[in-house]
Amino acid sequence: MTLSNTSFTILGAGLLGRLLAVSLARQGHSVAIYDKGGPLGEHSAARVAGGMIAPLAESAVAEHGVVRMGRHSLTRWPELLAPLAMPVYFQQEGTLLVWHRQDAQEATRMRQQLESTRATVTELPAMQMLDSDGMAQIEPALAPRFAQGMYLPGEGQLDNRQLLASLAGEMERLGVQLHWNTPRELGYFGADHPGWLLDCRGLGARGDWSQLRGVRGEVIRLHAPEVTLQRPTRLLHPRYPAYIAPKENNVFVIGATEIESEDLSPASVRSTLELLSAAYAVHPGFAEARILELSVQCRPALPDNLPAVRQLAARTLQVNGMYRHGYMIAPALHDVVLDVLEGGTSARAAEFDLSMQLL
Repeated sequence: MTLSNTSFTILGAGLLGRLLAVSLARQGHSVAIYDKGGPLGEHSAARVAGGMIAPLAESAVAEHGVVRMGRHSLTRWPELLAPLAMPVYFQQEGTLLVWHRQDAQEATRMRQQLESTRATVTELPAMQMLDSDGMAQIEPALAPRFAQGMYLPGEGQLDNRQLLASLAGEMERLGVQLHWNTPRELGYFGADHPGWLLDCRGLGARGDWSQLRGVRGEVIRLHAPEVTLQRPTRLLHPRYPAYIAPKENNVFVIGATEIESEDLSPASVRSTLELLSAAYAVHPGFAEARILELSVQCRPALPDNLPAVRQLAARTLQVNGMYRHGYMIAPALHDVVLDVLEGGTSARAAEFDLSMQLL
């Protein structure tokens, strides 16, 4: 089928909902979007995230299809960001993995995992082992503490909050009907609803997708003027691995907690201490950092921790289960959904090993 002057109702103005709303509105369609929160995305997992696009780094815990989605998204993000009126911080300076001497075994395990992934997902760039000289060239601020590391070239990151704000402004500019603070269920619209219904509500869709569960994540935002890191850095540790994602103006996002819980209460003392200790272990300048925010959110996951697309009716499509990989896979899912809307299926879904349940 070819879309022409079609109307779309999107439930959920998280990352994927906003991306789809902007793309469909640019194509000339009538688009309305509903969300239980406001333009800041305060109820969205997309607001509490590191915003990293690191397919090789994530391959230690992600399936090959997810890794391929991440590789696809590294190309697509610059294309999606370029037309936005409000600029969004984005860089592709790679990912750096570091470890302390006592955790050398963890580094060996990680290296083997990354090499195994690249043998299958051959389009990934080769990992580079760094000695002390290599560390001094890649990340001079860390060379005094770490005599070796692993560098994963080409991986990227963006400022997730800048992106959410930019997409909100773009939706308004394009004439999308914005229904903030207005949660809606699929059943609200009825069988005679004109146009398409796209359900991108994350955990909000659990009433229509019972297998969804929440995975709690905790993130700390710091202002650290004494710290100069040029790229996302991951500390390998057998008990509490952590990432440090630098943003503009010496702001850093520290995270990695992953708890099988849907508890949205404030961050625990244990998690906060572990994340801050990991940051200080990477760079002593974090000792004088200021804590801007401790954030908690639950990420939507399906039983296999993989995303899925399913069609409930002729013009009702659900997309969910982005788990901890939201920014890494959202452009790939965005492209698959547009394929389905345009042609009834998506050839690239097989490349991504994406679960598709279409009528």
